[in-house]
Amino acid sequence: MSHILLLTLAGLLAGFMNALAGGGSFVALPALIAAGVPSVAANASSTVALYPGGAASALVYRNGLAPVCGVSAGRMLGVTLAGGLAGALLLLWTPIALFDRVLPWLLFIATLMLALGPRLGTALRARWLAAAGAVLAVQFALGLYGGYFGGAVGLMMIAAWSLLADADIKALNPPRTLMVTAANTAAALCFIAAGTVYWVATLLVGAGALLGGYLGAYLGKRLPPVAVRAATLLIAAGMTVVFFARAYG
Repeated sequence: MSHILLLTLAGLLAGFMNALAGGGSFVALPALIAAGVPSVAANASSTVALYPGGAASALVYRNGLAPVCGVSAGRMLGVTLAGGLAGALLLLWTPIALFDRVLPWLLFIATLMLALGPRLGTALRARWLAAAGAVLAVQFALGLYGGYFGGAVGLMMIAAWSLLADADIKALNPPRTLMVTAANTAAALCFIAAGTVYWVATLLVGAGALLGGYLGAYLGKRLPPVAVRAATLLIAAGMTVVFFARAYG
């Protein structure tokens, strides 16, 4: 019963965070591990549990798609799907003991991107112009990260695209949402096919995330963005410290 409550509340908070500022995996993943799910399977289960909310957002943004850094959305989608699949396979081939050592560093990178991503993208916008091949290579790497772990990958995409070409940050939101969902689609299908998903725990987190996403979207119009972002960063930093202590303490 305690695990049911933990996972449902974690899903609720994760969905709420994703609707407001992102970073829901910082809550869902630790909750799954705390409920007894091995870390690799917990990461896979978290991806599947939080997927419906992201897919719904991509559906809302479907009419706002445009080329990214001069590259068509179709080509970007293809390399993102390939990267997401490669990242998911890499995760499945990673021994649990090794992933437990790598996970704190992934959380650390994701926390940095949560903190610096938008500012970095703004600072670097229009500084570099890149060829289509470079853009696609970077996008494949981002898709791979998304399939392997995925924390703050949306912010990483915004920062990378802003670095590679002159772009309006607001206009990048629709393709960002689609590309993150593409990487998660490839990863989720891979995890399901491999039998890595702990379905009972995943469904509990997913149910909470759906409700949290609805509440987050509703309350997002009323809550101060600065407060939401500060709370998300606090949770992310706290989870990073906990997992460093767990892996190296």
